[in-house]
Amino acid sequence: MSSAKFNQGSNGQPENVTFLGNQEKKPSQKKAVLVVAVILAVLVLGAIIAVLVWRFAAKPEKQTSTVKPQAGVRIFSGRMMLPDIQYDKALENPTSVEFTDMAAPLESIMQKTYCEDPIFCKYFTKSVISAFSEGLVAYHWTQFDIPVENLSDLPMLTEDRIRKHLHGNLRAAGQNSPEGFTISDMSASLTDARMARDPRSNDCLFHLVADSTNKTFVSPGFPKYPLKARCQWQIRSPQGTSILVWFTYFNLEDDCSNVFVAVYDSLSPDKSQAITEQCGQRPPTNPLEVVSSGNIMLISLVTDGKVQKPGFKANYTVLKSVNTCGGVLSAMSGNITSPLYPSFYPPSVDCTWTVQAPAGKKVRIKFTMFRMKEPNVNPNVCQKDYVRIMGKKYCGEKAMLALSSDANSMEIYFHSDKSYTDKGFKAEYSIFDPGNPCPGKFACSSGICIPNELKCDGWNDCGDMSDEKSCHCEEDQFACTNGLCKPRYWVCDRVNDCGDNSDELECGCSGTEEKCADGSCIPKSAVCDGNKDCADGSDEVSCSSGTSTECTELTFQCKDGKCVNKLNAECDGIKDCADGSDEENCDCGVRPFKHNRIVGGQNADVGEWPWQVSLHFKTQGYTCGASIISKVWLLCAAHCFSHSTEYHTESNWVTYSGLRDQLKIGDPDIKMRKVKTIITHPDYNQMNFDYDIALLELETPLEFTSLIHPICLPATSHLFTAGMACWVTGWGTLREGGQTAQLLQKAEVKVINDTVCNDVTEGLVTSRMMCSGYLAGGVDACQGDSGGPLSCQSEGGKWFQSGIVSWGEGCARRNKPGVYTRVTKLREWIRENTEV
Repeated sequence: MSSAKFNQGSNGQPENVTFLGNQEKKPSQKKAVLVVAVILAVLVLGAIIAVLVWRFAAKPEKQTSTVKPQAGVRIFSGRMMLPDIQYDKALENPTSVEFTDMAAPLESIMQKTYCEDPIFCKYFTKSVISAFSEGLVAYHWTQFDIPVENLSDLPMLTEDRIRKHLHGNLRAAGQNSPEGFTISDMSASLTDARMARDPRSNDCLFHLVADSTNKTFVSPGFPKYPLKARCQWQIRSPQGTSILVWFTYFNLEDDCSNVFVAVYDSLSPDKSQAITEQCGQRPPTNPLEVVSSGNIMLISLVTDGKVQKPGFKANYTVLKSVNTCGGVLSAMSGNITSPLYPSFYPPSVDCTWTVQAPAGKKVRIKFTMFRMKEPNVNPNVCQKDYVRIMGKKYCGEKAMLALSSDANSMEIYFHSDKSYTDKGFKAEYSIFDPGNPCPGKFACSSGICIPNELKCDGWNDCGDMSDEKSCHCEEDQFACTNGLCKPRYWVCDRVNDCGDNSDELECGCSGTEEKCADGSCIPKSAVCDGNKDCADGSDEVSCSSGTSTECTELTFQCKDGKCVNKLNAECDGIKDCADGSDEENCDCGVRPFKHNRIVGGQNADVGEWPWQVSLHFKTQGYTCGASIISKVWLLCAAHCFSHSTEYHTESNWVTYSGLRDQLKIGDPDIKMRKVKTIITHPDYNQMNFDYDIALLELETPLEFTSLIHPICLPATSHLFTAGMACWVTGWGTLREGGQTAQLLQKAEVKVINDTVCNDVTEGLVTSRMMCSGYLAGGVDACQGDSGGPLSCQSEGGKWFQSGIVSWGEGCARRNKPGVYTRVTKLREWIRENTEV
């Protein structure tokens, strides 16, 4: 056999094959030694590999893993009653002899009871009596430890099985004990192991007594709680009273799985007696206020080992009674609220109000606030807390609820069970003449009255669509197949506004076609086929995960030059770029404060829009809005500085961050900063407002707080889809020609399709502009004012600035939506000038 030497050809030429002669094949002595050395090295390396393979593959029992199986721990807590034993106040002290003498035999009885079941006995660790209260009620918890090798038995330790076992055996065990205990009313529920505390421990366990004065307690280490804290406060008050606790300051990490305050209508962390569980940071306008049904309350604080926050400061006092609610109402109008509103209503309360109207009259009720939410409760069933009116139950959270009676009376029944309470409700009732229910206004089927101009405007102002039925559509409206009238510029915006999709049926794309982001149509089969059929490439975005070298207008480009095949990949909490650049600089677009989803009206809440800035010119006060994009840079509109030279002079401007009320610019939490630099876009056109964007550099950097925080800037590829709900904010006028607002205003507006935007503005928009708005009702940029942000929340929860309030025809005029500077088109200009 001959040997051959292969030389790879270059530039596409064939390979050369050269046959070696015998002389060439004969190795020299040096080569022979080298060959032997190489062979020996290979043998040694092979031996090492063999040992390693045997070590890690042939002996798997010794193999280690970075993720070790964890042993199972189950904690069950609850209470039991001892009706034959007189209560001794000394039992409130867990270090007293009386406490020990009562707790020890009960703990022994529980151990014996559990050991009557082989599974329970196998994993039983201990039972602990944690407290006593009047009654006599003993609060307990039991721990079961299941080793790793027996985790398959974990499903056997269920709440239902534990409860049945106690009910079937604990009573007999008590009677057969030397003490002859009579035990009744037993409960047990699965409990977070972090809240099981030994009452004899002095480590972060506090005993408080409430009286008629206001007392205070704080989280340990306030204003910085310790890591991995497990703290409890047992609060008691005299018999016949209840306990009110209100948190004047509340700032925890926004991670309710690992950091939270839990409040119980009990002295045991029994979830069946839980009042609420809260985390995050609450603004002073939305404080946490809780009430017990009786004279005991337990508050637990759990923190993790990651971030230290200030914690909380709370007051507590007694209430003489929380069950005095309901009654007969006969006034022509009035208000009804859940007990103790706006505090959380107490557990275990039932109230009935009867509104009695004269003969021939009827009753209407309108809820201006309604929130009765509980974990894992279906709001269509309402099996726990609810309001019942005319035989129907209502619960959950409702933006609008209005009802009218069939007769001259209405009964409103409120019920709260033993666990989980909420803000409750506030309602207005009125007695009306069914012959003329709304003098000078339109009468909704629900009974509420709305201004006549809101009828047939395309919006469900009544809540039951009765104001949008039997409408004669105007020339600027579209007649839906179901009889509704909708603004004509909503047609073909890829949103089912009619409800029957009739506004989207005749839109150029048939049922076998898919619409591109630019409005053009392609066959459905062309979507995600690997070819860019849409001019903007939107048909191939989000088709597969990972990165590619091909970039389009809708793909996010990583720092390494590769593009993410995913729509709106930046700051969504998932690292899509190999270099992680899609998740860099994402400490933005969050609202530190917890806010109610329904707060009523258009006044913004404290800290609700922490990136909003108020710009003041000389002594004229508020002039324009702006947004925080970094500690030293603000984003604004160029036209705010184009009136004259003095408007472009930095020393004439001051900025206020963290502001809500224009009359409170001197508050210590409001930060005033002078302007160091004003940069307007060099291509700004004063005639058509193209490139209407400006950057303001501050003389002194901001410090981010609960009231001051930047908004995220979208990547150039970020898509804000038509129909998306966004918010415009500012201190602008509430109506055309009106006065500016004292309190920061907010308005929800709708992103409008670019083609429709161009139509309704008669071709005045450029690619650097976008439309967003509604019709009548003052919902427009009139409430945001120039330079303010258009804020849109992404699916990942971050807030991005899609637009800058730029121009419009009047304020909230029919078919004249607001026009905004499109931030995505000018994102690179912002980065070049600010490095943000």
